[in-house]
Amino acid sequence: MNETQKLGEFGLIELIKDNFKAPEGVIGIGDDCAVIPQESGLETVVSTDMLIEGVHFLREDITPFQLGWKSAAVNFSDIAAMGALPVGSFLAIALPEFDGDRDEWASEFIRGYKLISDRYEFPLLGGDTTSSKGGISICVTVMGKCDKGRAKLRSAAKAGQLICVTGTLGDSALGLDAILRRNAGDQDLPFAADNLIERHYKPVPRINEGLVLVDTDGVGAMMDISDGVASDLRHILEESHCDAAVDMSRLPLSMESFAYCQRLRLPAEKFAVCGGEDYELLFTVDPDAEPDLDVPHTVIGRILPYSEGTIHWENVPESLDASTLEGFRHF
Repeated sequence: MNETQKLGEFGLIELIKDNFKAPEGVIGIGDDCAVIPQESGLETVVSTDMLIEGVHFLREDITPFQLGWKSAAVNFSDIAAMGALPVGSFLAIALPEFDGDRDEWASEFIRGYKLISDRYEFPLLGGDTTSSKGGISICVTVMGKCDKGRAKLRSAAKAGQLICVTGTLGDSALGLDAILRRNAGDQDLPFAADNLIERHYKPVPRINEGLVLVDTDGVGAMMDISDGVASDLRHILEESHCDAAVDMSRLPLSMESFAYCQRLRLPAEKFAVCGGEDYELLFTVDPDAEPDLDVPHTVIGRILPYSEGTIHWENVPESLDASTLEGFRHF
């Protein structure tokens, strides 16, 4: 396979998807969770994610408590994206030899994992532990439940619907920017850097918001923002066979991100749409239902009839090139 034939992340997903068809009645690869119908009239939603040292985190820059919290939080966010109730999680972790007390590290990791699990009544039900010859490897599987046919899917967007997000965008990516700058020796960062770093290390899954949205008439597609709006919205467009328009002048930015970017002359809007790991909810809703949504949110665009399955960026700042607006990709 030559350079032009490389699969890339999405190509690899499609290869796997093409080779493993879900049984009739089951929704498999393509959403935040698989959806498995149960005889009781409920559906079980299941998702698995990994966190790999050197890819998703740097051991020297995150405490084991923070890593335990984040490992659970990013997976709980998938349950939130489906509008499901938590059932339980499974943790598999591989640990290498440490320069230090590995038992103390493990205790702090579990303390962080337990704190957020208790907050959302998300019990740890099992898993696996093993040694590693390389770095730390963490794999979490989560399960949730919802009434049959109620799970929010990426395929449910319709032309004319509004595109909304919870919370603010870009904080986590800017937190990572601050971490990397400090590692490079820059100790004169804006005061807001500490709050942005905390946002990066301790994301908050929108479980409660997801439960409200799943019971709200007019809400269409929904997913969480893990790789950035520029990437994640394309998943919805692909599954729903639509286009989208996003108004960059309407992106919700926190005061911290605005102050940080203003001080360092960074394009806050680019971090907001291209930066990953915000773990906010991205969803579509009918225009007449949006004013009555009982969840804090911001309208950032609208769904368009299918043309090329692309995002049309509006009100792009002069300092940005719309063709460069892409979210994070692993390959």
